[in-house]
Amino acid sequence: MRIHAETALLPDGWAKDVTVEIEAGRIASVAAGRAADAPADATADARADARVGCLLPAPVNLHSHAFQRAMAGLTERRGATADSFWTWRALMYRFLDRLTPEDVQAIAAQVMVEMAEAGYAAVAEFHYLHHQPDGAPYADPAEMAGRIVSAAQETGFGLTLLPVLYQRGGLDGRALGPGQMRFGSDEGRFGALWQGAQTALSALPADAVLGAAPHSLRAVTADGLRFAASLGGPLHIHVAEQVAEVDEVLAHTGARPVEWLLANAPVDARWCAIHATQMLPAETEGLARSGAVAGLCPITEANLGDGIFDGARYLGAGGAFGVGSDSNVRISLTEELRLLEYSQRLKDRGRAVLATADRSTGRVLYEGAATGGAQAAGRASGGIAVGRWADLVALDTGHLHLEGLAGDDLLDAFVFAGDDRLVTDLWSAGRQIVTGGRHIARDAVQARFRAVMRGLRERV
Repeated sequence: MRIHAETALLPDGWAKDVTVEIEAGRIASVAAGRAADAPADATADARADARVGCLLPAPVNLHSHAFQRAMAGLTERRGATADSFWTWRALMYRFLDRLTPEDVQAIAAQVMVEMAEAGYAAVAEFHYLHHQPDGAPYADPAEMAGRIVSAAQETGFGLTLLPVLYQRGGLDGRALGPGQMRFGSDEGRFGALWQGAQTALSALPADAVLGAAPHSLRAVTADGLRFAASLGGPLHIHVAEQVAEVDEVLAHTGARPVEWLLANAPVDARWCAIHATQMLPAETEGLARSGAVAGLCPITEANLGDGIFDGARYLGAGGAFGVGSDSNVRISLTEELRLLEYSQRLKDRGRAVLATADRSTGRVLYEGAATGGAQAAGRASGGIAVGRWADLVALDTGHLHLEGLAGDDLLDAFVFAGDDRLVTDLWSAGRQIVTGGRHIARDAVQARFRAVMRGLRERV
């Protein structure tokens, strides 16, 4: 397949009249201007299978709990006590007890459709809904993981599957509570589940990736953390999301969560620290130097009152980052990036906080999310370059928001003035799954999601 773009963001900057050739899902060549083998009176544009206005590398959504999309809008009332992350979590636990495997597949497919239409090419699914409501395993221990795989198969969306190890209710070793039974596992049970997920994943194309996710320092033992790390692939962990979490880890270990991780685990480029909103400056700089990716979810972090990531300090220390939609209360690539920068402006009382001398705010945000998300997902993408997976997104340069703009100005307008409606086409490892702004399976996926939501309303 050959794509011609009027303008494209390449690893070394903006280029005009760019032709990208795709073979076996990967970028086989990138050329600016007329293709070298084209006749003198022909143009790359005329020979292209697809012609777009602006072509960008499509990022990975690096953190998602797909099933929580079905809760969107249902947790915004205040009870008798002050509402918080912890009261939200209690409601989430009660909700997930109603979900069947069929429900989870339908919800995950809808999430993937929405992500693709928002400009993401793949997702790192932090998958912890493993068992039946009473904690008993399904006949196939990886039944629920297989449902996520089936959703990816149906939608053509890229998938990094991260089965979650969850061993205990807290650092004091307390047993799992009623709402946690569906995701609890010891090492043996989790090993079988992980192997089953590996088998399920073999049904997907070659760009699919399997990793692991020790849920958090609260939920896994030190031995469990080492076991999860031994399985291979990307390694994601929730860390330092809430003050109460920091206090619990500090009380039981004598160190703050990120401080403990950096001192006791081989944190490197394979790791993704999800949230990390509660860090002291030394932790922020230490995480940046480790080579790990900070997995930021600004919409969810704002929705749950987590706090604000120290972005300027982290990027100043050379840290890698990416963005994800976590609870999926709202799925929007531009809004995640916009809120990341706006939270820095509110915190630091300044403007263009994350911009550099040679790159605008939008470009710093977008390129960071593209490269950091690819690293966190263990996915060879993140840039329009030969050998990378062809994860590509096209924008409508004829849209009012982008009228007359080019280069970083165009990207800034997409992030700060635009929204998902500017996305016209998207390829995930060369599979074109969005055209004309619509996912190719939207109607069928949406119809099934509607039916599931009606059923859940009756059950909840």
